[in-house]
Amino acid sequence: MFDKILIANRGEIALRVIRACREMGIKSVAVHSTADVDAMHVRMADESVCIGPPSSTQSYLSIPAIISACEITGAQAIHPGYGFLSENANFVQIVEDHELTFIGPSAEHIRMMGDKITAKDTMKNLGVPCVPGSDGGVASVEEAQRIGEEIGYPVIVKATAGGGGRGMKLAKTAADMANAFQTAGSEAKAAFGNGECYIEKYLGRPRHIEIQVFGDGKGNAVHLGERDCSLQRRHQKVFEEAPGPAIDAETRARIGKVCADAVAEINYIGAGTIEFLYEDGEFYFIEMNTRLQVEHPVTEGIFDVDLVREQINVAAGLPMSFTQDNLKINGHAIEIRINAEKLPNFSPSPGRITQYHAPGGLGVRMDSAMYDGYSIPPYYDSLIGKLIVHGRDRPEALARLSRALGELIMDGIDTTVPLFHALLQEEAVLTGNYNIHWLEQWLDENLES
Repeated sequence: MFDKILIANRGEIALRVIRACREMGIKSVAVHSTADVDAMHVRMADESVCIGPPSSTQSYLSIPAIISACEITGAQAIHPGYGFLSENANFVQIVEDHELTFIGPSAEHIRMMGDKITAKDTMKNLGVPCVPGSDGGVASVEEAQRIGEEIGYPVIVKATAGGGGRGMKLAKTAADMANAFQTAGSEAKAAFGNGECYIEKYLGRPRHIEIQVFGDGKGNAVHLGERDCSLQRRHQKVFEEAPGPAIDAETRARIGKVCADAVAEINYIGAGTIEFLYEDGEFYFIEMNTRLQVEHPVTEGIFDVDLVREQINVAAGLPMSFTQDNLKINGHAIEIRINAEKLPNFSPSPGRITQYHAPGGLGVRMDSAMYDGYSIPPYYDSLIGKLIVHGRDRPEALARLSRALGELIMDGIDTTVPLFHALLQEEAVLTGNYNIHWLEQWLDENLES
């Protein structure tokens, strides 16, 4: 087992890893920019190293600075959290070249799943159901229009290297294709340095269902059920729950086995999430995230497992602490993502926290790096907290979430908390009768100007 782990991240996910390390008796090293010198993850770690100025490219994305921090502190392994360098295959290779351990999948698997066309081809070959679409990148508008006619409009144009909703454009008819194809390619080129696009069938009212998988890198893998992440704004998840209200036990076991078998076949190591669109009883592969997800706590809640601890164990060569037969769902869990944003336009709202009180009680978990007097810097993602609740069933979890939201205090800044108070009054949310378009439509009608 490792004696010391460096966490190449910040905020609540850095704290999450530090807590797991502390329970395991492992020393932790926090890295931070000059803007994060007073951050909670810096305060809680056993050691800390400043790795650069506020800009992410000069600090949290600086591979030389992170490797140097390992050498200075004697850390033997790096946990990337999510975001930043967590899915950067080049970073993983450099970590291994310096005889350090990357707590996550191999560079090969990150590359495989990082390119959406390669990922789709790989999954199709492994028996995972995929959305009908082009076999690879599309070279021209004319080819895109031909494919659109073959699979039937509407279709969606997606960037091969896209993510976070960028490089995705809808073409409802052949007449829309030229603009959608060119715009998606231009966005992707600007954001990711790769303008290649592919075409997929557009599903009208799907849910976003993701399957949590975990492998030991030795041909053994399990699934930990699904999460429903259909409540999204601009392709960004805001509300996640497990188990999914639209998935029954038989369906869960079927798609879960397909996913577990697929990652076992490629000797995948650590945590991963296989994401699907789900409509009319059918699953369609979107992508695989080769890292820990923001919403991993809901899976931990219903299975009573520590996914970060498992990541560390398998990275150290230890076996998984559970088998598929051990994994039984207990109750229902929900997570909401709280951002420092001003409604109704969701504009960033950095600033000083004048008063902070986290909710508590049975079945309530608050993952946040906030504290009284903390100044949220303007340089990073606006996510400032995740409120997670667990109940014996979905109605109890929803009631617990409502109660916990009423206890939460985050004064001094604007947050998205009022959005969740409003959503918990909506029949579609209370019954779980929603799809990936529902929240956008609700916001258009009720909130956004």
